[in-house]
Amino acid sequence: MARMIRERSDVLPMLAEVFREHGFEGASLALITAATGLGKGSLYHFFPGGKEEMAAAVLEEIDGWFEREIYAPLRHQSDPVIAIVITLGAVEDYFRSGRRVCLVGAFALGETRDRFKEGLRSYFTRWIEALVMALTRSGRSDRDARLLAEDAVLSIQGAIVLSRALDDTGPFTRTITRLRSALTGSGQPR
Repeated sequence: MARMIRERSDVLPMLAEVFREHGFEGASLALITAATGLGKGSLYHFFPGGKEEMAAAVLEEIDGWFEREIYAPLRHQSDPVIAIVITLGAVEDYFRSGRRVCLVGAFALGETRDRFKEGLRSYFTRWIEALVMALTRSGRSDRDARLLAEDAVLSIQGAIVLSRALDDTGPFTRTITRLRSALTGSGQPR
């Protein structure tokens, strides 16, 4: 049975997977049409700016999800420890315990970086800043909070890469477990 695609937003998850699998440069129109089931005319109807507009729309969708599920709880949850636990759970789910590539991270490393650099920078900056806010509310000094936040984002991104390269979710799972303890102060005086 054919997929029913009525709106541009219906196409975004399929586009995201093509970009995750093949990168921006490798995501040919043939791969995109095969993945979406849409012809070129329909794709250009939804995305008159072509592949660049498709990628920008996917990044915007990812940004919206991270804003709601990651940054907002870190900024606004009254209990910062609960915020961190919620956030790490969402990260684990989003990256499917290390099985799913971070599209933003992949774009940041590839030739695509300059095309989308402001959005890429904003994604990582807002993640770190939101985590710093939660960590300072939990009693960490500004300096320690910043170092921990940077290390957390770095560790998550590295664990995704390593888990994918090894085809083993162990590094990602262990990283999330370690971060849950380090960021919430489990086993340490606060």
